[in-house]
Amino acid sequence: MDAKQLHILQHSLGLDEYGRGTFYRNHFVTGEGSKDHADCMALVDAGYMSVRLDHPLSGGDDVFRVTDAGKAAVAEHSPAPPKLTRSQRTYQDWLNYDSDMSFIEYAKWKSRQRKESRIYG
Repeated sequence: MDAKQLHILQHSLGLDEYGRGTFYRNHFVTGEGSKDHADCMALVDAGYMSVRLDHPLSGGDDVFRVTDAGKAAVAEHSPAPPKLTRSQRTYQDWLNYDSDMSFIEYAKWKSRQRKESRIYG
């Protein structure tokens, strides 16, 4: 499987380039003659996708779905995410935190939390 095919599988499942995320979808729509169709057909031949040809709900394009083998291939072939610095992790935590704090307020709060946990352990 090449990088483009891996990307098609990841995109079909709603995952990022590192294979992270929640499977919130499982489909890829493309028609014969498009730039992705040959790669999707190669993934079908490899057992990583299934296809429903000429699907009426997609305007006659083919609808591809990732198989269990394709999901396993995504997990196996996706690269590891880059290592984040503590500052980058703090920023990512802030993006995920449900609060009206600004980033600087959140960073100061997290710093106090870390200090308190070292003191009171």
